[in-house]
Amino acid sequence: MMAKHANNGAKPRITLTATDHERLSRLMLAASNTMPDLAADLAEELDRAHVLPAGRPASGIVCMGCEVEFRDDTTGRIQTVTLVYPDEADIAKGKISILTPIGVALIGLAIAKSISWETRRGDVRRLTVLSVREPQHTEVPPVADPSAVASGAEVHPA
Repeated sequence: MMAKHANNGAKPRITLTATDHERLSRLMLAASNTMPDLAADLAEELDRAHVLPAGRPASGIVCMGCEVEFRDDTTGRIQTVTLVYPDEADIAKGKISILTPIGVALIGLAIAKSISWETRRGDVRRLTVLSVREPQHTEVPPVADPSAVASGAEVHPA
């Protein structure tokens, strides 16, 4: 097996948005024949995830499209990557697929949380999330929820 998480200690709690959980569940099913080990790992993460109510953002949590800065606790190396769906992956641009061992390890982690995971070569590594930047959307929908204004969201008159 190539991508099993190491079982040294309990895994940290993970949180997913309702949209990510739904899309990742479909992706996991689609990948179950071509990438059974990674699909099984993703299924395990989906099963144990706390799923936020629909429309609620995942602040400070690694979600799809987020830019994540993390430290490889084994080597001390710090990397910044964007977690994307397989068709958007481009390692040269720092866009890593959710269907990689590190992508499965990162999804749903909160800032300052760590997880152990196994590389494709079978090496056990540990990573810690240092920061998460929300996905950058090109279109900004108008703020319809007054509580969003109270939380500091910017509202621009039309």
